[in-house]
Amino acid sequence: MTDVSLGWSLGEIADALSGVLIGEASLSACAVTTDSRENIDGQLFVALVGETFNGHAFVRDALTRGAVAVVVERDSGTDVAPRIEVESTGDALAALAKKRREELSIPVVAITGSTGKTSTKDLLAAGVEGSWASPRSFNNEIGVPLTILGTPPDATALIVEVGSRGRGHINWLAPIVRPDVAVITNLGVVHLETFGSPAGLADAKFELVEALDERGVAVLPYGEESLDRAGGHSVITFGGSGADVEVSGVVTDDHGTPTFDLEVGRFAERVSVPLAGEHQALNTAAAVAVATALDLDIDVFTSRLTTATGSAWRMEVHRSSYTVVNDAYNANPQSVESALRTVAEMSGRHIAVLGAMAELGYVCGHEHTRLGRLVSDLGFAELMVVGPDHGYALGFEGVVRKATGIEEAVDTLADIIEPGDVVLVKASRSSSLERLALHLIEDSAT
Repeated sequence: MTDVSLGWSLGEIADALSGVLIGEASLSACAVTTDSRENIDGQLFVALVGETFNGHAFVRDALTRGAVAVVVERDSGTDVAPRIEVESTGDALAALAKKRREELSIPVVAITGSTGKTSTKDLLAAGVEGSWASPRSFNNEIGVPLTILGTPPDATALIVEVGSRGRGHINWLAPIVRPDVAVITNLGVVHLETFGSPAGLADAKFELVEALDERGVAVLPYGEESLDRAGGHSVITFGGSGADVEVSGVVTDDHGTPTFDLEVGRFAERVSVPLAGEHQALNTAAAVAVATALDLDIDVFTSRLTTATGSAWRMEVHRSSYTVVNDAYNANPQSVESALRTVAEMSGRHIAVLGAMAELGYVCGHEHTRLGRLVSDLGFAELMVVGPDHGYALGFEGVVRKATGIEEAVDTLADIIEPGDVVLVKASRSSSLERLALHLIEDSAT
């Protein structure tokens, strides 16, 4: 985490958390962290508790590495000092982020949606000079507070990625984020196992728009059926013909990077961005819509997009004896389709290595089969399914190679990959196919 120089005394922090301070009240914290593994001089360590971890086990390490104090739960049995005892360290982290948000006088942009949140955040971080956004996909009840708490004192804007695993999650984060601009990238067919239906998913995502005050601006994809739910807020749309920010004529080059026509107001230019995937055109349009809401110069904003860098394991194109497209961070029907179409435009023989798309609920079989058919229609020479196959093989017109795990996939691919091939690796995060992608990247370079 960057040193944000919060300058909060332990006494002030204890008051904000309704906690009990054991230690010197005048000591001050420059930042807040939940990670004790690095040098954290002057920072406040919050000992979070999760299903598979307990930060209380690391409070002594945190103090050894320079933490000014630790925040612990009252029933944890922790006896180190300085410490602040609270009922819940998760709630304490949220309260600290709320305190930091109240200090900020810069615009706050919050982004949610089924896909494209992180890429839109990355594009905005490049386009808005001096802005602060987490360098990682910090979008949950831990990541969002940490993003806000990491805001440097000289930041010109704060860009927050906000995820949702169900109704009420964004509502819980809303008092912490208090967005000035709320972005919904899209409402795709994802996580229906959790949300139950497309309507349930839309309800959850629109909690971000509901969090806007009367001056807030909603940035919404043009043409979605549910986008009449802006609740009287100012709206800027992005997408195809008729949108406030319009994109058309999308083509991708041999590296998968898109070029497209972009129109907004009097700005009409052919634009390229350095992030791979045809879907980046719409993500760029969403970012430009935010720039419009912030009254930024669109010429300057789009020129800065050439410096954008994507997040790890998202359409990373690695070229050597053969090309590996590492898109293994996550997968859903929309992102798999975009990845397949982008790779199909790259020169070479194409191999799709796919894992399961998780949490699709009642559309699981249909979507896997539809995408298996798309692999055929796009002319991929090979399809390998790693782990359980929920229907890819039913759609693919050819022999589907299957592997139960990473090692078997490595052995099989070693026999079929040829120089000049383009190999796409794509699956939901639970499949851990980034390990396979990283092996292929290393192998291609030898």
